[in-house]
Amino acid sequence: MRIGTSALGVAVLTTALIGAGQSSARADTIGGEQLAGTGLVLPPGVKAPPKSKASAFVIADAETGQVLAAKNPHGRFLPASTLKALTAVTLIPKLNKNKRVQPSREACNIEGSAVGLVPKPIYQVDDLFRALLMVSGNDAAHALAEANGGVPATLADMNAEARRLQANDTVAKTPSGLDEPGQSSSAYDLALIARAGLKLPSFKNYISTKTAKFPAPKGYYEIGNHNKLLWTYNGMVGVKNGWTSKALGSFVGAANRNGHTVIVAIMRHEGAFWSEVADLLDWGFAHRGKVAPVGTLVDPLPDPTLTPLAARSVTPIPAAADVATTTVEKSGTPLVATLVLIGSLAGGLVWIGYGIRRRARR
Repeated sequence: MRIGTSALGVAVLTTALIGAGQSSARADTIGGEQLAGTGLVLPPGVKAPPKSKASAFVIADAETGQVLAAKNPHGRFLPASTLKALTAVTLIPKLNKNKRVQPSREACNIEGSAVGLVPKPIYQVDDLFRALLMVSGNDAAHALAEANGGVPATLADMNAEARRLQANDTVAKTPSGLDEPGQSSSAYDLALIARAGLKLPSFKNYISTKTAKFPAPKGYYEIGNHNKLLWTYNGMVGVKNGWTSKALGSFVGAANRNGHTVIVAIMRHEGAFWSEVADLLDWGFAHRGKVAPVGTLVDPLPDPTLTPLAARSVTPIPAAADVATTTVEKSGTPLVATLVLIGSLAGGLVWIGYGIRRRARR
């Protein structure tokens, strides 16, 4: 997967590869060259993980980012509702969780899994995120997109966030994960997105909640998390499962034992995958810290708003230039920073000239 692929190129390539789940990865593969193939990738001399019917999977150490084992990690597939993890990672930092939302009738009537929204202002953003990640509400995904300025704006934000995370196999066409031509992700990308989500306290709270009260026109009703492993697997933190008739089964999840977290992502599974995911997690815990990694979950790209000039300008500047420093830190824009700095220095010179004139008159 080449870094810097254009959005158009990604979309065209995704459409061509998504049906077969082929990987576009080559020698410059995100995460390491060993992740470039479509077969099983293991550390040398290590027994393979338990068999899985999934067309692709990744087992990774969340703390270190080490990929412990993988199968077709960059193969592109329809993500189904696992894409909601990206929706949440994108929107949680942007939306005030206490904001009141009135979903549109379009959001309330969207197809597929739903929490049962009604077009009344009885929901907070916090409720909608809970519905998104606990019961996979497509209606909640659409309502959150509306709260963010609309579906087109939200999809633009989601795809920008995917590029920032270097999840370059991922193209979002819906905020819910409902199948659309050109939409894609990979087991590697799902692991990247989950790792980013685990760093957000609110995300971690939503995915680990088993049951919660949800607003209704007359009171509340109870919703339960669709992630069955929360109820059965020791140390399960959660994340997201998904299924459509075209995507088949997909899942990305994380569990914690003895202070360590392992992430497992699978894609395109033809049957019930819960026991297989539990076995893959067990394998991950048994081997983390003991084997040579086959790749790495890469870190996000640097914040593009913090330019070199802005970074240099954050260093304290004497006297009149202090105002410029604060402006640079907030804006991160070289032109604005330069103009403010010039203005501040000019103001200082005016005051100096004014003082000299006063002393001359005395």
